[in-house]
Amino acid sequence: MIEQNEAGRSVIGTVVSNKMHKTIVVEVERKVKHPLYGKYMKRFSKMYAHDDANVCKVGDIVLIKQSRPISKTKHWELVRVVDKNEQDIIL
Repeated sequence: MIEQNEAGRSVIGTVVSNKMHKTIVVEVERKVKHPLYGKYMKRFSKMYAHDDANVCKVGDIVLIKQSRPISKTKHWELVRVVDKNEQDIIL
C-alpha cells in the first residue's frame, strides 16, 4: 500500500531482515496488470529503512516513509510497527 502526502511517500511492508545495525529490509508488494493477458501479478520491492531503536523483528508489518539519503542504499525510515510477529523463528 502506497500513500502520497506533502512529506513524501509512505508504504506498508513486511520486514524480511534485521541483521544490520539500525537497518531493516522491508519487502513491499504491489499488483501489476499483465499488458497482454490482463491477469494481475505480484511484484515485490525491497527497501532499506532506518530503524533507530532496533525494535523490528523479521515478519513484522511496518509503515515506512521516504526520507533524505541516510547511506548509499538507505532512503527510508521507520514510522511505526503496524503488527508484531508473535512467532519465534527457529533456524
